Amino acid sequence: MSHHLQAEKNTIQIDERLQMPQMVAIAADLTQHILDSDPDRLAHSKAAARRAEFLTLAVEPECAALLVAAAWLHDIGYAPGLRDTGFHPIDGARHLRAIGWPPAICNLVAHHSGARFVASILHLDRQLEAYPFSEDAVSDALTVADQTIGPKGQAMSLDERMSDMLERHGPNSPNALAHPQREPYIRAAAMRVAARLERDVLTVGSGAI
Repeated sequence: MSHHLQAEKNTIQIDERLQMPQMVAIAADLTQHILDSDPDRLAHSKAAARRAEFLTLAVEPECAALLVAAAWLHDIGYAPGLRDTGFHPIDGARHLRAIGWPPAICNLVAHHSGARFVASILHLDRQLEAYPFSEDAVSDALTVADQTIGPKGQAMSLDERMSDMLERHGPNSPNALAHPQREPYIRAAAMRVAARLERDVLTVGSGAI
């Protein structure tokens, strides 16, 4: 088999894996195993996944499982056993890549909630380059799922979430230093998701399904 045909076959296999409903159950089980000793972080991940289930209305149907699985997995890099760079989006993505998860999942985890802005402050741009970023409906929805759930799994508005983050991490933290660039991205993602949800409701209401 030629390299071209093998690459095409691998792409098809990856696409099929991303649409498998059991991928979400596997992501949930893995997250609960990895974050078992961190109940607050696990509660946040569970609630983010539930929010992502609703936000599947803002993505294409074939991307629904991808979104929810990524929401489950997005914070696994906080686990001490996965610590590598010390920056949880990259550490989580590295672990997922090492155990064979599809690149689309690894990339979403690496870049969730504007992680690239914080990575720049931490001088981890080169490490993040291994995970291409795509600004699309799925990355937007994942950002909203994460940024509307608090650190213990409680529902929060964007304003509440960002204020809480700045208070917890402190004014000189990498999160705070990245905030002037990161905040506009998060707000823009939320606006795009809201527009997609509104469009979906109007489409269903008109009967043009």
